Amino acid sequence: MFLSLTLFSLNRKKMNLKSERRGIHVDQSELLCKKGCGYYGNPAWQGFCSKCWREEYHKARQKQIQEDWELAERLQREEEEAYASSQSTQGAQSLTFSKFEEKKTNEKTRKVTTVKKFFTASSRTGAKKAEIQEAKAPSPSINRQASIETDRVSKEFIEFLKTYHKPGQDIYKQCKLFLDTMNHKRDLSIEEQSECAQDFYQNVAEKLQTRWKVPPEKVEKAMDQIEKYIMTRQYKYVFCPETTDDEKKDLAVQKRIRALHWVTPQMLCVPVNEEIPEVSDMVVKAITDIIEMDSKRVPRDKLACITKCSKHIFNAIKITKNEPASADDFLPTLIYIVLKGNPPRLQSNIQYITRFCNPSRLMTGEDGYYFTNLCCAVAFIEKLDAQSLNLSQEDFDRFMTGQTSPKKQESDSFSPDVCLGVKQMYKNLDLLSQLNERQERIVNEAKKLEKDLIDWTDGITKEVQDIVEKYPLEIKPKNQALAAIDSENVENDKLPPPLQPQVYAG
Repeated sequence: MFLSLTLFSLNRKKMNLKSERRGIHVDQSELLCKKGCGYYGNPAWQGFCSKCWREEYHKARQKQIQEDWELAERLQREEEEAYASSQSTQGAQSLTFSKFEEKKTNEKTRKVTTVKKFFTASSRTGAKKAEIQEAKAPSPSINRQASIETDRVSKEFIEFLKTYHKPGQDIYKQCKLFLDTMNHKRDLSIEEQSECAQDFYQNVAEKLQTRWKVPPEKVEKAMDQIEKYIMTRQYKYVFCPETTDDEKKDLAVQKRIRALHWVTPQMLCVPVNEEIPEVSDMVVKAITDIIEMDSKRVPRDKLACITKCSKHIFNAIKITKNEPASADDFLPTLIYIVLKGNPPRLQSNIQYITRFCNPSRLMTGEDGYYFTNLCCAVAFIEKLDAQSLNLSQEDFDRFMTGQTSPKKQESDSFSPDVCLGVKQMYKNLDLLSQLNERQERIVNEAKKLEKDLIDWTDGITKEVQDIVEKYPLEIKPKNQALAAIDSENVENDKLPPPLQPQVYAG
């Protein structure tokens, strides 16, 4: 009885801890676009999907253009009025014109910077170029390797377009024209270059579907090859450009992850047991995939690394729990993998995928789902606090500053000098933890069985009521009592006469 109460209290406590860690749990609805279109959103797009973000971007830009026109017209009217009034006296002309110039300068100074103010994007490249020193040229070996890869991708792209015949020639011309245009737009901000790339993807996809009548499955393959060809050539110009703070964010995230090296799977409620060899292999593969993302040049290839990492995580959870993994199990494990792997240039890779990936891959499908979860994991790591790990603020601060670290309770981590009683105590605690998990599963299954029985009873009751209503019971009036067979048949002459006794001679 005491053991049952203890397990029940541990179960309740664990459920309460899970409910407190709301930062780790993300509902499916929270991953979708906040405009309600049904596609996956992105923190870099303020929760919008690619389509809705572009719509909001264009609305804000059109509004800013309209405000610019109104300002220009007002300044022109004021200039004309100042010129007309200056015709009266020459001295007044000089004074009025100087005041007008001062007012015009003040108007331009007070004016809010275009769309970038609304979207909190980085300022234009031209303003920052003067403040940034020219980067060192990469080594000849790196340039040679990039050139070899570019030539290989170009040959593969040309061979691929041969299967499209006439549309393939037009696609190649469009891509060459786009690359030439981008070469002349190096002074644009990275957001404007991203906008150009997204417009190009959309225009080519529409032409493939409408003008060239290409089937949808071939359109998707063509867009993948187009993205690979273009971004292989543009990679060194648009990945982590000096005009952005991507590198600064990379260093901040890397430093943050290093400071969180003490976080254990138990603190994140990670349902992965690395003592199982197969699970440990899956964890290593997941870490390898998320680190390998930085070595890829094409956004789609980087997404593929995230997808492979996520699938290894799901397999590790499935082997540990001996049942399919849920979304609530996946996100904490992904956070743990990111903390353990500390991928290089994590923010730069996320920003690069967001800016230059084919938007259809980020809006739907498993690639979009896993990428959105990765963005949520990074956001959680940046805001991780004591409450998220169910720690006191004092312990959290000591762990972060390195003054102390969480005590390890694994038997393999004990030194040889530790007495057998302490080892046995931790062994018993592990057994209690396992019993608690089993008890929790039994309680959940019992609740499920109870619910199934209630649903079955309600279903049977409803079926009986439906049958009774469909076929009601009709009680007919009681029939009149029959007369005795040997009585006088007075009222009913249809009955036979009473039997008369007969005497037989023996």
